[in-house]
Amino acid sequence: MAKMKAAANPDAFVSELSGWQFALVTTLRRAVHSAAEFDEIIKWGNLVFVHNGLCMLIHVEDERVVFGFWRGKRLTEVEPRIKPSGKYELGNIVFREGEGIDEAAIAKVALEAARLNREFGDPTAIN
Repeated sequence: MAKMKAAANPDAFVSELSGWQFALVTTLRRAVHSAAEFDEIIKWGNLVFVHNGLCMLIHVEDERVVFGFWRGKRLTEVEPRIKPSGKYELGNIVFREGEGIDEAAIAKVALEAARLNREFGDPTAIN
C-alpha cells in the first residue's frame, strides 16, 4: 500500500474511503459507538477508539480492513474471529471485500473492550 497522508480527523478518515471499505468502516464505527462512549482520534494513520486509554483501531489497506484490539487476547471468547497477534494482548479481525459483518457482534465486543479498559486501565500505560 502506498503511504498516505494521515487524515485530519475521524470524519475525514472515513470520507477518504470508497466502496466496500467505506461501507464496512461506517458499519464498524456505528456498532462501536452504539456499545459505549468512545472518543475517536487519528493515530499512526489509523482511526483509533479511546475509552480510558487506547481500545480499538481501524486500519485500512488496499485489500483488507483490520479491526484491532489492544486487549484482543482477552476478547477471543466474546468474538472468536479475533486472532491474537504479536506481543502483549493485541488481537484483530481482518475483513476482506465481500465478507459479512454482524453489527450486534461488533457492538458486543466493543462493549467488552471498553469494560476491560475501565477495569484494568489504559493498556498502553507503563506499569
